[in-house]
Amino acid sequence: MAAARARRHDPERRQRIVDAALRVVGARGIAGLSHRTVAAEADVPLGSTTYHFASLDELLVAALRQANEGFGGQLRERAELPEMAAGLPSALARLMGEWIGGDRTGVELEYELYLAALRRPALRPVAAEWTEAVTEALSRHTDLVTARALVALMDGICLQVLLTGAEYDEAYARDMMARLLPARPDIPGDPTSGEAPVSSETPGPSTDT
Repeated sequence: MAAARARRHDPERRQRIVDAALRVVGARGIAGLSHRTVAAEADVPLGSTTYHFASLDELLVAALRQANEGFGGQLRERAELPEMAAGLPSALARLMGEWIGGDRTGVELEYELYLAALRRPALRPVAAEWTEAVTEALSRHTDLVTARALVALMDGICLQVLLTGAEYDEAYARDMMARLLPARPDIPGDPTSGEAPVSSETPGPSTDT
């Protein structure tokens, strides 16, 4: 009896179920997700999954909210760093490279859950939370409209890389983001600076009379 009570007292079980759901989606896709497959992956009774998550949508909401801590979490952690304020296109392009340039398993999982909101309305508020959180972090360095445009651009670049299997091009990402940002005359040498480029050519003879 004491052993049974000890097994029932498992405060980390809900988290283990969410972690197991992420592993199942990563290995089998959302089509392979069920209370049964998650229970087996988490090594818990089937009733535990339905106790904590009455429906698969509830479980997917929890999984998506945790997955959202990937790129969004990194950006929020770095939003106040000096290099982010000093050169936003370069800093964002580098951060994207760190996120998508290595093992893409976690990135693919995050986007699979994110895009599942197209078919599962219950996930849409959580997908919107991610967008708003990233937009809010970026709006500390630019206006809100530009921040939203940056989020859309980053999403598009990441999806193209994932869907085509192409290599992430940091220089391209930096240049495209620089085009969206307003002039920054206060930061000499920044891609978004309003300064005119300095020519390396030797000046020709004066035509003044």
